Amino acid sequence: MNNTIKRLAWTLRAAAVWASSVALSAAHAVKDLPGGPAVNQLNLHPAVTKIAQEQAWLHWMMLIICTVVFVLVFGVMFYSIWKHRKSVGHKAANFHESVTVEIIWTIVPFLIVIGMALPATKVVVAMKDTTNADLTIKATGMQWKWGYDYLRGEGEGISFFSALDPAQRTMSNNGGPKEGEVPGNDYLLKVDKPLVVPVDRKVRIITTANDVIHAWMVPAFGVKQDAIPGFVRDTWFRAEKIGDYYGQCAELCGKEHAYMPIHVKVVSAEDYGKWVDGEKKLMAAKADDPAKVWVLDDLMKRGEKVYATNCAACHQPNGKGAGPIKPLDAAALVLDADKSKQIAVLLNGQNNGAMPPWKQLSDTELAAVITYTKNNWSNKTGQVVQPAEVLAARR
Repeated sequence: MNNTIKRLAWTLRAAAVWASSVALSAAHAVKDLPGGPAVNQLNLHPAVTKIAQEQAWLHWMMLIICTVVFVLVFGVMFYSIWKHRKSVGHKAANFHESVTVEIIWTIVPFLIVIGMALPATKVVVAMKDTTNADLTIKATGMQWKWGYDYLRGEGEGISFFSALDPAQRTMSNNGGPKEGEVPGNDYLLKVDKPLVVPVDRKVRIITTANDVIHAWMVPAFGVKQDAIPGFVRDTWFRAEKIGDYYGQCAELCGKEHAYMPIHVKVVSAEDYGKWVDGEKKLMAAKADDPAKVWVLDDLMKRGEKVYATNCAACHQPNGKGAGPIKPLDAAALVLDADKSKQIAVLLNGQNNGAMPPWKQLSDTELAAVITYTKNNWSNKTGQVVQPAEVLAARR
C-alpha cells in the first residue's frame, strides 16, 4: 500500500512538473504585442496620448503618496509598540486629548487630499472635453462586435463592422492553438477590419449599444467609455504616434465577451486620405439596387459571407446554436413558407433583445442571409428572398 501511495505521489509530481514546463514553454513562445499587452506586464500600457501620460503620472503620484503615508503611519505605530513595550519596563501613560495634535492630524490629511485632488480633477475635466474634434466616430457595441460610423470630418459616411478574425475564432472554438499552429502575438485581438484614424488629430468617439452594456477601451489611449443601449456617451483621444493599438470590450456583455476585441490603426494624414478614398470606392461598389432581382446561387454566396461575419458567433457555423441561442438548422421559422416572419425577426429582433435587430445591414445583405439560412445545412426550401421584399418590410 505504501509503495502504491509513493508511486501515485511521484506520478502526480511528474505530471505537475510536465504541465508547468508546457505552460512555461507556451508562455515563452508569446512575445510582447506593440500597442497591446506585454508578457509579464506589471505597469500600465505605454501611453501614446497626453491623457494616457497624465493618467500614468497620476497613478505613480498616488502610489508614492500612499506608500509614504503607509510607511510613516505604520512606522511610527510599530516603533512606539516596540520601543515602549511592557517587557522593557515601560508603563502606559494616562493623558487626555491634545488640541495641537488634533489640529495637526486634521490639517495634514486635508492638505494631502487637496494635493491629490487638484491634479486628478484637471485630468478628469480634460478627459471629458470632447469639443473641437477633427473627427467624430460612433462606436456601437453589439453581441459580439463593434460597428463604426464616421459621422463628421474626413471620411464622413464610412460605416463598417469590426469583429474577431474568423480564423482566430475557429482556432479558439477548437480548443486553442494546436501543435504547429502559430496564432501570432495578437491572438484573440486580431479583427477583420480595424478602426482607422489619422495621427495627431482629435478623435471624438460616441458610444452606444444595440443590445446590452458594452465598454470601448483602448489602454494606450487612456480611454474607457461605457456603451449603453438607448444612451449616447462620448470620449476622445489624440494619438501622437503611428501604429496599431489594441483594446477589448471592458464590460461583461455575455458569453462571447472575450471575443470582442478593438483594433485602432493610427496612420499618417496622407495614408488616412488614401484609406478614405479606398473605402468610399468600396462602398460605392457595394451599393446595391434594392430593385435588382437576384438568383439563388448569387444570394447564397453573398449570404454565406454575411452569416460568417454577423451570425456565426451566436448560431454557430453549423447553424445548431448553443445554449439559449436557438438553432437555425431545421428551425420552424426558417422553414416556414411565409418569408415575412423571418424578415420581421431580422429587422426588429425578438425575445427582448436576445436576438438583436439587424436594420443596419442593407436590404440585399438581409435578403442574402435569409436566403442562405433557408437553403443551407438541412434546410433545402428552395425559397429566395429578394431585397425588394426586405425594403417593403422596412416601411
